[in-house]
Amino acid sequence: MRHSYLAVALAAALGTTASFDAAADNAGLAELKAQLAALQAKVAELETRTDAQSDINVGTQQSLESIAASAPKVETKGGLKVTSADKKFEVSLGGRIHFDAYAFDRDLAASTGTSEFRRARLTLAGKAYGWDYKVEQDFAAGTNLDGLRDLYISTGFLGGKATIGHFKPYRSMEELTSSNEILMMERPFASATGLFSGRQFQQGVGYQRAGDNYSAGFTVFNLRGAAGARNEGMGVAGRVTFAPINTDDSTLHFGGWASQENNNQGSADLAATANYAGRRGPAQAIAITTGASRNTVTAYGLEAAGSFGPLFFQGEYVNATFGQPAGADQDVATWYLQGSWLLNGGHKAYKPATGVFASPKVAGKGLWELTARYDTIENKDIANREATSVILGVNYYVNPNLRFMFNYTQGDNEFTGDETGQYALRTQFSW
Repeated sequence: MRHSYLAVALAAALGTTASFDAAADNAGLAELKAQLAALQAKVAELETRTDAQSDINVGTQQSLESIAASAPKVETKGGLKVTSADKKFEVSLGGRIHFDAYAFDRDLAASTGTSEFRRARLTLAGKAYGWDYKVEQDFAAGTNLDGLRDLYISTGFLGGKATIGHFKPYRSMEELTSSNEILMMERPFASATGLFSGRQFQQGVGYQRAGDNYSAGFTVFNLRGAAGARNEGMGVAGRVTFAPINTDDSTLHFGGWASQENNNQGSADLAATANYAGRRGPAQAIAITTGASRNTVTAYGLEAAGSFGPLFFQGEYVNATFGQPAGADQDVATWYLQGSWLLNGGHKAYKPATGVFASPKVAGKGLWELTARYDTIENKDIANREATSVILGVNYYVNPNLRFMFNYTQGDNEFTGDETGQYALRTQFSW
């Protein structure tokens, strides 16, 4: 229609010119009329072409929208993730590399400095028809079943999530914190690094539900890791958390948990072992319940933690009873207190769904963090069967995927009198 306006304007201009030239002959007037007719025909042709092009543009846009609606969605932020167009299927690929180097300040115990891949994992996770799945292999821990970590399926159930497979029992705040987000290079004694030595992942079923400031989880499991021998031992564990303060820059957390492991036919020994001078350093056996004894290990833990601006603290106290085939059972107590200060800003966010804290977000600049921990474990029924560790450290978060960690650990073994120190450095990359 805009071209018709142009034709009318031209016609008016031509008519006005003709009125001022009364002497124009009829031949000139006829020629002008012919030119006007040709111009009008051209305008009409252009209008037809424009309408046709508009139809083509609309059709092309509709085709593009149809293709986009039926094509899978691919995301590369932080890793690789593919989601089907109907959102019924999803798969993501991630991983982590933790490369460590150690050096020891030796005392009585023999220790060898080294470098090693502490973790080298590939993680495949996703969903299918409303069920989530996760498969994680740690090549630094071994091949096949030796290196399996999380291997489970889960789905929404009664307002929460039900999980079946190979995963961590719901016990110990620090144990349930991802190794990508733990404060120090190694976890404290109130975890599979000490009290539940070698029993980090178990086969079983679990149920967990959570809200904006609480979580509750319960697990029933066989006393068998993926690579362990078949046995009839069973365990149960449960954990609840509550955060009375939970804002964008302030969180106060409380929690409690309980665990019982029951030895039975074919069960392996249940031991508590303290690597008091860091990984690959000297170790001290604290307590043991043999598989053949058909006894139990029962543990109760309390947690408190908080993140206020750049400051963070976390602590746990655990009391465990190791059953004995003859004589009195043995009580083991362990507790730790750790904290950090982010020197140039940053804040550790809270994950209410699991009741743990995440690493600080890094945007545009690196973050420096000073860290410290005091950690102790003691068998109250065996004289001097006690070990402590004091750790000072520095973390440097280069970006959301890369972190460097330095820890100095001063270990003290009351039973042997050994006081070994360790210097440790980690390069951590995850995606």
